[in-house]
Amino acid sequence: MFNAMRRCVVFFLLLPGTAVGLWHFCVFQNNDIVVTTLNLHHSAEKKTIRIVHLSDLQSKRFGTKQALLLAEIRALQPDVIVFTGDLVDAFHYDPQSWRDVGEQLPKIAPTYFVPGNHESWLGNFEEIAAALSHFGIHVLRNQSVDLRIKQRSLRISGIDDPVMFPSEMPFLSLLQQHSERVPTSHYAILLTHRPEYFDAYDQTNIDLVFAGHAHGGQIRLPWIGGLLAPNQGLLPRYTSGLYTGKRTKMVVSRGLGNSVFPLRIFNRPEIVLVVI
Repeated sequence: MFNAMRRCVVFFLLLPGTAVGLWHFCVFQNNDIVVTTLNLHHSAEKKTIRIVHLSDLQSKRFGTKQALLLAEIRALQPDVIVFTGDLVDAFHYDPQSWRDVGEQLPKIAPTYFVPGNHESWLGNFEEIAAALSHFGIHVLRNQSVDLRIKQRSLRISGIDDPVMFPSEMPFLSLLQQHSERVPTSHYAILLTHRPEYFDAYDQTNIDLVFAGHAHGGQIRLPWIGGLLAPNQGLLPRYTSGLYTGKRTKMVVSRGLGNSVFPLRIFNRPEIVLVVI
């Protein structure tokens, strides 16, 4: 009887501590930013270009006026910043969260943005795009720009999210058109929200694709990876890191925020630094 009572007391003493521990774990997992560095630099190139890849902020805040996020980005000293959609969240819209980011990114480095599905769902992307352009961000809507950085020629193309097209065909057609127009002297970069189209990207002349959308699979387990991703379902194929095809490489960001599912588990918010 005494032992049973003692076990009961110990259980109720441990319960609050366990709850507090889980709460701290969840706070850490969803707010502590990790930087992932991918070195794609070829030894033949004497100078490297540093590209910071951001995705899926989903209206999340990292400190007052996004100070924590912006400090991490500045410390990486990027030559270029790319943002692959879902700056906003259609279900929990917070205009100040994206404005605080949008105003500052072009002051760090030239910034290029493509819309994701949440920009489309929100229904006022034209207003958001105008504001981003006013801040100095290059909003690429089925467009391309040529850059000259450290004596290297780059072409950055951006394509709208597939939900912005009446069907999948215009999306794939535009993808092919952008690929065919790339000069052979340029390193071709594509900004897109969706990683699940990698097989289509790999059939083009694009050298490097940046994508997001998968949120890292939301919950990540050792040896398994992400468990669930939008438009890929259970055990998704493309959730995080570098994927290499026959012609094209793709970098998938795990993103910064959450949307429908509110928690990340073993999947901290991510900034990706790609060195080419």
